[in-house]
Amino acid sequence: MSDAHRTLILLRHAKSDYPDGVADHERPLAPRGVREAGLAGDWLRSGVVDPPVQAVLCSTATRTRQTLARTGIDAPAQYVDRLYDARPGDVIAEINAVSPHVRTLLVIGHEPAMSSVALGLAGGPGTDESAAREISRKYPTSALAVLRVPGPWDSLELGGAALERFHVPR
Repeated sequence: MSDAHRTLILLRHAKSDYPDGVADHERPLAPRGVREAGLAGDWLRSGVVDPPVQAVLCSTATRTRQTLARTGIDAPAQYVDRLYDARPGDVIAEINAVSPHVRTLLVIGHEPAMSSVALGLAGGPGTDESAAREISRKYPTSALAVLRVPGPWDSLELGGAALERFHVPR
């Protein structure tokens, strides 16, 4: 299985609220975010990725945890503090450490890391250039980038994946 392709999904957390006196890490989802996280999950479970999500890497922030809960994705999740306020290299390092048995991986994080990782990894054969342009303009809350990775996670590097699609659930 080590040479079979994999699917990487990068999900920016859903729209968050800004309650007074709440630290950034603890900010919850806004009502719009609750709805849009559910729509993102509906899209993911609709068969657009095959096999379905098998593992999740999720930031420890409240809004990312709530986003995952609202998607209805029930794959094993690992909550990674390093994904909060992450640099793109940190995100890629976490992806590189995922088991080679995982074929479809969902990463739930924040901007600007999600767009930087998506655009940094994209460039392989089959990359959808219009999706890349869309990401470079804006990576809205609840948006999902789907990338095809040609080999095992530990060999993924910049320019080493094909950006297949970009979806903004609304």
